Amino acid sequence: MDRLAQTFARCQAEGRPAFVSYVCAGDPDVETSKAVLLSLAQNGADVLEVGVPFSDPLADGLTNQLAAQRALEGGMTYDGLLDVLRAVRAGTDKPIVLYCYYNLLFSFGLDGYCAKIREAGADGLLVLDCPPEEADELIAASKKHGLANIFIVAPTTPPARIGLIAKHASGFIYYVSREGVTGERSELAANLSASVAEIRKHTSLPICVGFGVSTAAHVQAIAKVADGVVVGSALVNVVAAHQDNKSQAAAAIGAKVRELLAK
Repeated sequence: MDRLAQTFARCQAEGRPAFVSYVCAGDPDVETSKAVLLSLAQNGADVLEVGVPFSDPLADGLTNQLAAQRALEGGMTYDGLLDVLRAVRAGTDKPIVLYCYYNLLFSFGLDGYCAKIREAGADGLLVLDCPPEEADELIAASKKHGLANIFIVAPTTPPARIGLIAKHASGFIYYVSREGVTGERSELAANLSASVAEIRKHTSLPICVGFGVSTAAHVQAIAKVADGVVVGSALVNVVAAHQDNKSQAAAAIGAKVRELLAK
């Protein structure tokens, strides 16, 4: 059983959802990024979703766009990403999923990209702009190198297409609970329970809910219906707030995770 499957099985046995954290690799620099990711793992994150900085992050709101910009301006590169992955893998057994855009993989070559990130410690890929209908080469390269392919289901996805997505997905299903881009929200979507129930008709994979999750109350509400909860912008904002005192970023983000997990 791979790290993702083990993690969701353990969380299910413990009667709780997996906590999936998102931050951008290299934000605001490589060394701070390593410390932040390890702090997330040490303070309650079950799965580390790691954003790969990209110049045109079309699925991301302002918070995550700025994180990618900070990382790129700080000199983040593909080799830097591998450095971050290796350091985090050496410090934790928590699964690592890369959140990225297809052009990055395509420009380096799918097979080579997948081989190197797997060797560095990654467990899966969530490629935002590669739908399953166009993902044959990506899925083949991922399977070859033992990487899960996480696909997204949106509130507007019709049932027939949910079945298609589920057929090609592995690791878990990422349910985007709101239309639009990433970012903190004051309230969760009202139809969350029904939407997750519809997805369950099509797959036995764990279902994780993200986009707009920003409070402990949100986490508790999602815990009632889903197998995992994804928090991104609320964590990225902690990193952003510590640009001028980077040495405190890791401790601050650990405190934020504990706050979000408080009952």
